[in-house]
Amino acid sequence: MKTAKDWQEYQVIDTGNGEKLEKWGKFILLRPDPQIIWNTDKDLTKYKIDAYYHRTENKSGEWKFYSKLPQSWIINWREYKFKVQPMSFKHLGLFPEQAVNWDMLIDIIHKAKRPIKVLNLFAYTGAASVICAKAGASVTHVDAAKSMIDIAKENAKLNDVNNIRYINEDCQKFVEREIRRGNSYDIILMDPPSFGRGPKGEMWKIEDNIFNFVKLVKNVVSSDALMVLINSYTTGLQPTVMANILNCVFPKGKAEAYEIGINTNQTGIILPCGCTALTRLH
Repeated sequence: MKTAKDWQEYQVIDTGNGEKLEKWGKFILLRPDPQIIWNTDKDLTKYKIDAYYHRTENKSGEWKFYSKLPQSWIINWREYKFKVQPMSFKHLGLFPEQAVNWDMLIDIIHKAKRPIKVLNLFAYTGAASVICAKAGASVTHVDAAKSMIDIAKENAKLNDVNNIRYINEDCQKFVEREIRRGNSYDIILMDPPSFGRGPKGEMWKIEDNIFNFVKLVKNVVSSDALMVLINSYTTGLQPTVMANILNCVFPKGKAEAYEIGINTNQTGIILPCGCTALTRLH
């Protein structure tokens, strides 16, 4: 388990009964979390909270607001700035635990001492794209959702970076086109969803599709590439499984895998937030 560090404006205050109480800048939010299967005598809804994402009777969910929140606001990690806002399906547009990997990416790019091309697939709102671009890499950011691309561009502007190319397209289609063009990248990041649908209704299920997708991505890995990294938030998909996929596709690489998490204000409680697998190629 690796835990995110250096957060001043984000914290997990308390957890229990399937929910987590978080501080996002000036605001306190309560959201469900499937990993929190322990119970507590505390009723987290009794805290002075600004917004609460709760499940409805039809098993979907919705935000309930207790104070007048802005449509969006900015939180900081070190010198970086990121836009957050309550979105559908409980998200806020940022995964703070990924600071574990941001540190590593900064270090790898700085140590390379040469121009580095990064391909960020399923790139969401672009925190990793900003981190890599700020470190000096040229970044290609790919996501099928235009709304996420728009937020990613705002995050880049907040951080004064302009070396990011944005592609609003299905990730598999983009990789297939890059193969035909003969393009390649030195660092490849991917954060695939557990479930999803392609532009023509194609079903994506990470357990069924990730191996073949990684095999496809191998074709755009440069001859002196540094790393391929996969994030997974799929509960039940063990980190070692992801490392095994990388070992099979990149047998000459050095694969590792680990859980990522957040230290909470509760003594001894670390909230698990998914896993990362990566292979170092040079």
